[in-house]
Amino acid sequence: MSSLAQSDATAGAPAASRKGRWGMACLILTESALFLTFVVTYLYYTGKSLSGPYPVDVIEYPTVLFNSVCLISSSFTIVLAVRALARGRVALFKVFWVLTMLLGLEFLVGTAIEWKGLIEQHELTLSSNLFGSTFYSLVGLHLAHVTLGVLVMLLITTLALFGRIRREHAERLEICSWYWHFVDAVWIVVFLTVYVYGV
Repeated sequence: MSSLAQSDATAGAPAASRKGRWGMACLILTESALFLTFVVTYLYYTGKSLSGPYPVDVIEYPTVLFNSVCLISSSFTIVLAVRALARGRVALFKVFWVLTMLLGLEFLVGTAIEWKGLIEQHELTLSSNLFGSTFYSLVGLHLAHVTLGVLVMLLITTLALFGRIRREHAERLEICSWYWHFVDAVWIVVFLTVYVYGV
């Protein structure tokens, strides 16, 4: 009887995995369409602000570049984390997973500091001009996705610390990591749109 139940569970595993992959793929596709709308809107209104401050007046590249390097690096650390778990090296998984979360957290803190400077030093707000409205909308949308990703990683970290994450969870966490790769890829598009083309 127990062998029959185990056989049923094994047979159901690939189906559950396929559903998870399709579900995440659909989520990423939907979010991609949303981001595309915001990017096109930003590009459409680029250079149409009638008053300052303008991008060239407020963009500070050292901070943005450092934040970007941290976020993009986190795509590599999350791959290493999932690979470590797939090999049964749970302790190493925890190290790389926490490192990924910290890199994402640095991006959040760094962006908050950037925004603080934009508001206090340059008086750039949502209502300042078209640049302010589209800048905070596009970058803010991405920031919300990073925040969600960091919160999910914090939950998984907590479960891992209590010994609830094991080798058999590697495939699920790989699917979860797709979202983080998506967030990183979107940032490259946002960075090129706002900090390169839009300046």
